[in-house]
Amino acid sequence: MISVDAALARLFALVSPLGIEEVALTDALGRTLGRPVAARRDQPPFAASAMDGYAVPDDDPAPGATWTVAGESAAGHGHGAPLAPGTAIRIFTGAPVPPGTARVVIQEDTERNDDTVTLTGTLSDNRNIRAAGVDFRAGDTLEAPRVLAPADLALLAAMNVARVPVARRPVVALIATGDELVTPGDDPAPDQIVASNSYGLHGLLRAAGAEPRLLPIARDDAASLRTAFSLAAGADLIVTIGGASVGDHDLVGSVAADLGMEQSFWKVAMRPGKPLMAGRIDGVPMIGLPGNPVSAMVCGEVFLVPVIRAMLGHRPGRAPRRTARLAAPLAVNGPREHYLRARSGPDGVVAFDKQDSSLLSVLSQADCLIVQPPNDTARDIGAEVEVVDLRT
Repeated sequence: MISVDAALARLFALVSPLGIEEVALTDALGRTLGRPVAARRDQPPFAASAMDGYAVPDDDPAPGATWTVAGESAAGHGHGAPLAPGTAIRIFTGAPVPPGTARVVIQEDTERNDDTVTLTGTLSDNRNIRAAGVDFRAGDTLEAPRVLAPADLALLAAMNVARVPVARRPVVALIATGDELVTPGDDPAPDQIVASNSYGLHGLLRAAGAEPRLLPIARDDAASLRTAFSLAAGADLIVTIGGASVGDHDLVGSVAADLGMEQSFWKVAMRPGKPLMAGRIDGVPMIGLPGNPVSAMVCGEVFLVPVIRAMLGHRPGRAPRRTARLAAPLAVNGPREHYLRARSGPDGVVAFDKQDSSLLSVLSQADCLIVQPPNDTARDIGAEVEVVDLRT
């Protein structure tokens, strides 16, 4: 068996970033920016008023000062002529300030009578003018890689970028295996169960930025598995679920070997998730996940999501961890790194009492995984532990 970190390193060696494609700005949410994008203009492109009021040519007018209103500047309809001494321009928020403007006096500090406006208040140091380019300048860049959030789309739009270069989504072929499995909605026989792992992993992969393809369930015979592998043609990554252990019906490893798989590793010193397999088949990376539902999902968080991020061009690295305090004690750990389903609360994190790798109901209630190192001693309340947050 190898460690989790060693397994991740070998997985990262199997994959590389994919190509870049351009998508419309409205289709870029959640995609990974593939390369830096430069602004095509300054923002704002002109000095603009930050308030409704009057643009005046005086630096520091005293209360009682008066100006003759000589025009108006509104958003989209500026007043291009320079301000003459003794004149003011009625101006609105976001409108270009006329040449020669020293400050914008807010309308609450003025009184207007026909075409004459009088300063009635005491002015602050704020001149209420947004300088041209105060937000960004032409040529300033939004750096990559980054997962594009709504605020990034607003920024790109302001930069006058209509099409966005994003990393191509990795196509992931998901192959669930086992005679005991039926598709959700079907009627299982007395000795069958409903396939669940593939649907949880499908959601996990989609949320991570991949394009998962759910293939038909492969049965526990070599011919069915070979057919499933053939249906995965064109995928950037093949993920099998189940059949990677040592039982008489665990055929994934032998069939993959018959198809020419170059094995990178098999078995990881972790729980749940020990029977993890990885390699390449005809140059395509393959990851064989364990069949127990929680084992598969935990391995998805620990291995699949970081691999997908690497394929999208992010720096390879393990799933982010944070430090939390225990709100309940932890028992001593064995020789494998343990990922315990847990729940966060105001007093810290608590591991669920039941940690059996078949219990999806417990995983559904969990919002994090406590990472307990190999051979860890018992931990008391208040002890600090590392935690991986789950996608909830």
